[in-house]
Amino acid sequence: MTEMVYGTIPVRDSEPILPKWWRTIDHWSISCVLILFGIGILLGLAASPPLAESNGFQPFHYVQRQLAFGFLALVAMVLTSMMSPQLVRRLAVLGFLVAFVALVLLPVFGTDFGKGAVRWYSMGFASIQPSEFLKPGFVVVAAWMMAASQEINGPPGLTWSFMLTLVIAVFLAMQPDFGQACLVLFGWGVMYFVAGAPIVLLLGMAGCAVLAGSLAYSGSEHFARRIDGFLSPDVDPTTQLGFATNAIREGGFFGVGVGEGEVKWSLPDAHTDFIIAVAAEEYGLVLVLCIIALYAGVVVRSLLRLMRERDPFIRLAGTGLVAIFGVQAMINMGVAVRLLPAKGMTLPFVSYGGSSLIAGGILVGMLLAFTRTRPQGEIGDILRGRGR
Repeated sequence: MTEMVYGTIPVRDSEPILPKWWRTIDHWSISCVLILFGIGILLGLAASPPLAESNGFQPFHYVQRQLAFGFLALVAMVLTSMMSPQLVRRLAVLGFLVAFVALVLLPVFGTDFGKGAVRWYSMGFASIQPSEFLKPGFVVVAAWMMAASQEINGPPGLTWSFMLTLVIAVFLAMQPDFGQACLVLFGWGVMYFVAGAPIVLLLGMAGCAVLAGSLAYSGSEHFARRIDGFLSPDVDPTTQLGFATNAIREGGFFGVGVGEGEVKWSLPDAHTDFIIAVAAEEYGLVLVLCIIALYAGVVVRSLLRLMRERDPFIRLAGTGLVAIFGVQAMINMGVAVRLLPAKGMTLPFVSYGGSSLIAGGILVGMLLAFTRTRPQGEIGDILRGRGR
């Protein structure tokens, strides 16, 4: 009866998995992600040799590790994108529980690697950052709660998701990792808005966030130092922000040339948090604009496909995932050009980092799974039907 009302697209049940996956996946989004990963390898060839040399490794030690982590990330992305939304939700709930327990235990078993924030578990051969894996799982769980609250006699999912968000934000702030805490709050706020939250409530929450930031400024030396550095009219040229700002200025429109950049010898995080400064210095504004366009392509394509989605859970989860993906990229680049305070956040698929790459692959895999073409009518069909 549902098919008679809403219509379907042809589905060949006997069609092999790979051809069916390729036919239903968003080719533009997956192409943008692959190009971003390729750019990350290209920039890693320029940015990581100085750090490898200072740490006593082979020149391309970090590039080789990025290739290995990237391969795992792409495999995770493809496998996840082949799953049904129901299977993605089940696995996301399990993954979220594991990541949340790992986040809670960080103060006991975690390490800061001398950076002043306990965010990682040291495995000897590698490190794991639980917050990276927590984000995609959290989005799916929160979307599930919100979608359930829209059902008749459904649970108070909006309240549950809000309480869960606050708990996660508190644990992230304790590390301290205010950047990831803000990202989680933002992702939840976007989903809450899409779920139908009144704008007055969202404005009130924004006010509470400002109040929490004021308290963090007065109670955290780490947070206050970064805010003071951001608000200062003068940039210390010996800081990471100073080096990055100068590199972007020197790069101009076309850059100083491949391998000719100097910032990679001064920035300890040139291959991670400030990789965009290396891109701007050696390749200029042209490459930076290409990178921005690739992220915008994933965001816009995903939102356009989600606008046609009828299932509230898929629509909410997909919107939350694409919001976190896009805003994390925006924050990383905003910090490099001093539009935002320093956050210690990687550029998805471009920066070096095992946790960031693999978790990013899982996140985009979930997004691709939610935006795949499925046998359903357009949401506009429902709206037109109600108007008759």
